Amino acid sequence: MPLGKIQLQIVTKLVEMHRLDADQRNALATRPDDLSGDALDKLLQEEFKISAFQCLVAKARALHLSPYNVAHYKVTPQTFERIPQEFCQENLVLPVGQVGDMLLVAFANPFEVTLPTKIQEMTGKPVVRLLAREKDIKDKFAKGQDKAAGFDDVVMQIGAEYGEGAVEGELKEDDVSEESGPIIQLANRIIEDAYFSGTSDIHIEPQEKEVIVRNRIDGICHEKLRLPKKVGPALIARLKIMCNLDISERRLPQDGRIVFKQYTKKNLDLDLRVSTAPLNHGEGVVMRILDKQKTTLPLPALGFSEENLARYRDCIRQPYGMILHCGPTGSGKSMTLYSALNEINTPDIVIRTAEDPIEYTLPGLNQMQMHRQIGLTFATALRAFLRQDPDIILVGEIRDKETAGIAIEAALTGHLLISTLHTNDAPTTISRLTEMGVETFMVSSSLLCVCAQRLMRRVCKTCRVPYVPEGREKEIVETALSWSGQIFKANPKGCPKCGGSGYKGRVGIHELMVTNEELVAAINKEMEAAELKKIAMKNGMKTLHQDSILKVKEGLTTIEEALANVPADRA
Repeated sequence: MPLGKIQLQIVTKLVEMHRLDADQRNALATRPDDLSGDALDKLLQEEFKISAFQCLVAKARALHLSPYNVAHYKVTPQTFERIPQEFCQENLVLPVGQVGDMLLVAFANPFEVTLPTKIQEMTGKPVVRLLAREKDIKDKFAKGQDKAAGFDDVVMQIGAEYGEGAVEGELKEDDVSEESGPIIQLANRIIEDAYFSGTSDIHIEPQEKEVIVRNRIDGICHEKLRLPKKVGPALIARLKIMCNLDISERRLPQDGRIVFKQYTKKNLDLDLRVSTAPLNHGEGVVMRILDKQKTTLPLPALGFSEENLARYRDCIRQPYGMILHCGPTGSGKSMTLYSALNEINTPDIVIRTAEDPIEYTLPGLNQMQMHRQIGLTFATALRAFLRQDPDIILVGEIRDKETAGIAIEAALTGHLLISTLHTNDAPTTISRLTEMGVETFMVSSSLLCVCAQRLMRRVCKTCRVPYVPEGREKEIVETALSWSGQIFKANPKGCPKCGGSGYKGRVGIHELMVTNEELVAAINKEMEAAELKKIAMKNGMKTLHQDSILKVKEGLTTIEEALANVPADRA
């Protein structure tokens, strides 16, 4: 069987490279045996003593690609930042660099035409294809050079210095220093890895025999790393130094902020809100990542239904009154507040904010950071703002009677006041304020709306599985929306786009209770939250559960995720 077109081109290129002569080319071209696939490479290497890399160069030239010697490439912590390692292993590709905005990716199979498009969709960057030997790419994975992407080298160093090999009696606490190279590297690497994997919070938790690092991604905690017990104090001390906290104080909780670009050579403009706490096995740390490069999202991108969005926009354009957002920590309250302010922020209005901490800096806003140690609290900031001629005031959180009283006073005297409160749903916010000691008529006359919210994981668009619900699931959907039809569930195996989890990103659900005459009268009569809820629903409020099922109907999430976040409404 004579050589195929591609094989003949490869042999011709070897002649041009002076590795074969014309007679050898003709002999190869007329060989009766099948030389497809790897057979030609094997023959050229064994009979004609042509090296594997020279064969690769000829093949690349025949296919109009650039050759790349993966054998000389060192897999680093940054290799799999943009393309997941599992995807690379499955498709035999290896990201080897970046030029400008373009990713350089080595491919084993040059005929796989859909892969570059997939990678471009995944990374948002155009792909330059390079040709590499399949064996070389497989070797990179076989050696397991990067099991915990980005941590192997540092953890090995730390393991050698402070790990199991060290005899307990020999290693004193003072031997592990927060200024030692591996500790500094480890602290940076934990933060960088968390940022690139889309983490919102990093938890560093000391256990009896080791220290565990966990990352919260899309609301779910994933274990990332286990470190020797002795490393804990040094790592915590290093993080304290980065945010100028007292490293000798280990008995009291402390709060601080890391401006990370001071400690990294990479172009990462992010801050971290740091909170330390004394735990039973040592000090623990939780760090919230505040990405300064991430601007606020427009309101329509936050998951508001069309009806809720129209009503919410009406509220934020009122000249005065109080708008409250409620929900647990990490339910997207801050992002919604910033997005609302961004929408109404024009040169003709003055906006003042009191925050703890300032999460995102927005142009045109006058933002104030709280300092409880020196007496600068939300209440004192609010008092100051009332003398500074603002149109709109944002208070980070209403925590006590004093702040609530001044906030309501501001809302009643011609200012639009926006704040947050920790309650489960919109109607219970009223009873929370009255429990603080605020008079009910003050609440009813100042309140414009209460927005309760949660964040649910979005089901991955690429691999979600359509199905028609039956039994209990069908009943839940029909009760909430008076609708039935096809919905989606997460693919248990996932795909490279969602990292095998079946979910990618998050979407907000909202319960928007806008006040009206009937609701004001009910608040004044001090009716219970359940009664207020019924009145609000009669006037068009969709509960958190109804909004979550609406997101299921729209194919944004799954019934499992909806019920895991908000229980079904009681009849």
